[in-house]
Amino acid sequence: MMIRFAILPLLLALNLSMCKKQQAVTDKPQPADSASPGTAAATAAPVAAATPKIKKPVVDQTAQVLIFCYHRLVDKIRYPGTEITPAAFEAQMKELKDKGITVISMQDLLAWKRGEKNIPPRSAVITFDDGWKSQYEVAWPILKKYGYPVTMFIYTEGVRGGTLGGGEAITWEQLADMRDNGVDIQAHSATHQDLREGHNVLVIEGGKRSKKKLTGADYEKWIQNEVVGSKELLEQRLGIKVNCFAVPFGNYNEHVKELARNSGYDAMFTVYGQPITFTSPMDAIGRYAIEANKPKVFADAVSMIGASSGGGTAVAEVGAKDLTTQPADGDTVRTATPLIKANLSSIGQIEPGSVQMRVSGLGLVPANFDPKTGTVSYQVPQKLRDKTCTVIVSAKSEGKKVETHWTFGLEEATAASSPAAAVKK
Repeated sequence: MMIRFAILPLLLALNLSMCKKQQAVTDKPQPADSASPGTAAATAAPVAAATPKIKKPVVDQTAQVLIFCYHRLVDKIRYPGTEITPAAFEAQMKELKDKGITVISMQDLLAWKRGEKNIPPRSAVITFDDGWKSQYEVAWPILKKYGYPVTMFIYTEGVRGGTLGGGEAITWEQLADMRDNGVDIQAHSATHQDLREGHNVLVIEGGKRSKKKLTGADYEKWIQNEVVGSKELLEQRLGIKVNCFAVPFGNYNEHVKELARNSGYDAMFTVYGQPITFTSPMDAIGRYAIEANKPKVFADAVSMIGASSGGGTAVAEVGAKDLTTQPADGDTVRTATPLIKANLSSIGQIEPGSVQMRVSGLGLVPANFDPKTGTVSYQVPQKLRDKTCTVIVSAKSEGKKVETHWTFGLEEATAASSPAAAVKK
C-alpha cells in the first residue's frame, strides 16, 4: 500500500511534464512559408476546411440525338426486315461523318440526359440488337475504322451455346473481346419475345420447346428471367454493369417498365424512330431500325437534324394515357386497318396546322384534326403488315412543340415473324 502511494505522485509529475512539452510545441511559431498570407489569425483556432462545391456543367438542352438500330450485315439479303449489306452500313457511317453528325457513346447520351455532360448539338448513337457474329466480324471493324463507339443489345439465350444460339450467333468470347476494347454491352431480354402478359410465348423446359400463354405466377416467373435474369447473366459472365434494356419488338407496358426500373435499368429503348431530345422520357427512348426493305429511314432521320447548325427545339413529351388514344397503348386489335385517334385537348391550345401523325410502316399520314374537339384521327386504308404498330403525334401548343407516342398490336398482321426471335442458324 505504501509503495502504491509513493508511485502516484511520480506519475502525476511525469504527466504534467509531458503536457508542458506538448504546449511548447504547439505555441512554437511556424515558419513564414508554411502558411499562406492572411491566415495568421486562423492559426489560433483550427477551422474545418470548406468542402468544394461540384458544379454540374451547363448542358445544351436543345441538342438532338439520332439512335440507329441495326441487326445483321450480310452480302446476300434474305431477311430484308433485319438485314442490310456491309457496303450500305459503311456508306451510312461515312455519311454521318460527312454531314458533321458526331457519334457518341450510349453512356454519354445518358449522362447528357441526367444533365451531367454536354454533347454536340447534332449527335448519333449506334446500336446493334440480338447478337449475330457478323456484328463482331463485319460491323465492328467498320466502326473501328471511323472511331465510332457502339452499344450491343444482347438476348442471352441467343448467344452461341444458348438454347436459341446457332452457328451465326456471337460467342461469349467475342463479346468479352468487344468489352475489353470499350464496346458497351446491354440487355435485350433472355429469349427475345413479346413481354406482355397473356401472349403465347416459347417456353423451353427440359430441352423441349412449346408455346404457352403464361398468366399469373407463371408469367411473373418468366418475365423476371427475361428482364432481370438476362441482366444478371450478362453482368456475371462479362463482369460489366448493365443499365440499359432494349425491348424486343418494342412491345411492353407499365408492368414491364416498373420491373425494369426496379431492376436497376436507367433507360429503356424501343424501335420507333425520332430524334431524342433532352426531355424525352428515359423509359421510352426511340431508335431508327435500319432495314434493307426501308431504305429511306436512314436518310429521313439524318435530314431531320443533318441540315441544322445547332440543336432542334426541345420537345415536351406527353403520355399517351392522358390523350385517350385509340387503339390504347399496349392493346391488341383484330383488324389490320384500324381507326387511329387521340384527343389533344388536354395539352392546351393547339395550332391546327402543326398537327402531324406518323405511323410505323407508313410514315407521315394525312390525319384529320378537329379544332373543336381537339381530336386527331386517321383511318388506315391499307393493311398494316407488321405485328405491332407505333403511332407518333406531334403538334405545337403556345409556341412549344409537344409529342406523344404509343404502340398497339395486331392479330391479323400478315408480316412474317422476325428472324431475330428465331434460332440463329
